[in-house]
Amino acid sequence: MIENIRLSFQGILSHKIRSILTMLGIIIGIAAIIAIVSTIEGTNEQIKNNLIGAGNNTVKISLMQGDSFADFGFGGLPQNVRVISEKDKQRIIDLDEVDKCTLFRVRDNPMNIFYLNKQISSSIIYGIDEDYLDTLGYDVAQGIGFSEKHYSSFSKVALIDTNMQRGLFEGEDPIGKRLDINGDPFTIIGVVCKRSGFEPTINSVDDYFTYNQTTSGQIFIPTTAWSICYTYDEPQNCVVQAKNTDSMTDAGKKSADILNENILRTPAANEKGGEDHASAALEYKSESLLEKAKQLQDLSQSTNRMLIWIAGISLLVGGIGVMNIMLVSVTERTREIGLKKALGAKKTRILAQFLTEAVVLTTLGGLIGVLSGIGLSNVIANITSVAVSISTKAIVISVGFSMAVGIIFGIIPSIKAANLNPIDALRYE
Repeated sequence: MIENIRLSFQGILSHKIRSILTMLGIIIGIAAIIAIVSTIEGTNEQIKNNLIGAGNNTVKISLMQGDSFADFGFGGLPQNVRVISEKDKQRIIDLDEVDKCTLFRVRDNPMNIFYLNKQISSSIIYGIDEDYLDTLGYDVAQGIGFSEKHYSSFSKVALIDTNMQRGLFEGEDPIGKRLDINGDPFTIIGVVCKRSGFEPTINSVDDYFTYNQTTSGQIFIPTTAWSICYTYDEPQNCVVQAKNTDSMTDAGKKSADILNENILRTPAANEKGGEDHASAALEYKSESLLEKAKQLQDLSQSTNRMLIWIAGISLLVGGIGVMNIMLVSVTERTREIGLKKALGAKKTRILAQFLTEAVVLTTLGGLIGVLSGIGLSNVIANITSVAVSISTKAIVISVGFSMAVGIIFGIIPSIKAANLNPIDALRYE
């Protein structure tokens, strides 16, 4: 085998231009496939990060009434939804797909929050537990966070995010300031911010209220203090952090199943064989961001598969070129083949020699194509700002495929060489 490889390189180097032109189809095909697959991988990762966020892998499980979020700001609480216990929270944490879990309560755009007699109408207030900030990826940028004492003593303290700090307090230090929440004073003890992500530019109250038409400033209070200003034993929502992005869907669905055990069927609903619209229709549902990402990825891949097939045509053309050149090589070396067979070389030896030469030729083309593909991917990334991710799997498959092309298209010339009659070969001019 080593001798066959040495002879293959010797034959390739003795006809450099011809060998390069022969490999050109293989090089172009492999480079195109590597560039396309790298672009697909990069685009898919970008889609996933844009929809899900880079690295936090969190899934929100909300109490829904039909297709809408359950809103307890108006009307009474449902009688058939129990408060989620610490035992159920631990069951969620113990799931194989889940790393962290937090429970919280929320009010969107509450009308009962004031600062210095100024109503803060465009905001979101959360009642959070001890794990909320860590699970959602918040850091305390200023002041302090909630301590165990704040929870155990039902302290009327609050945290705000950087959006509200910049817009509502106009650069002033908010620590120690008080917010009036439903008639109760809550002291701001800290400012929190996301560890990573988009931050809007807010420099004034006008900017704050303009921006918060779509993205609100946020207020956080301890979940134990929620009943001071809102309803006691209000049902919670949940956020879980999956151990990896691919397990987010399962983490969300399994967590929702556990939470739905806290929703009881009412006797009236059981008698009617149906569900009461105001209560039994409530259900915990998880976000399907990962499924949305997969739908967009599938749409992207279906288009790019066509491009891969088109690039594969150049590999077919390259394979035909290899077969053509190998047939020429057999014709040129007819006397050499005849001499070897006259000296006792078997058909398998001749077959292996020419087949090895075809494989070496296409493998070299494949390796050069891989390097060209990586370079082409980087050029595409720099020129178009499209994310690319070099796929090791695609590289391995491409090199293996180029070797397969050498075997498939080299077999016919190799068989022709092995079947030459030694006497006719020696007499060949």
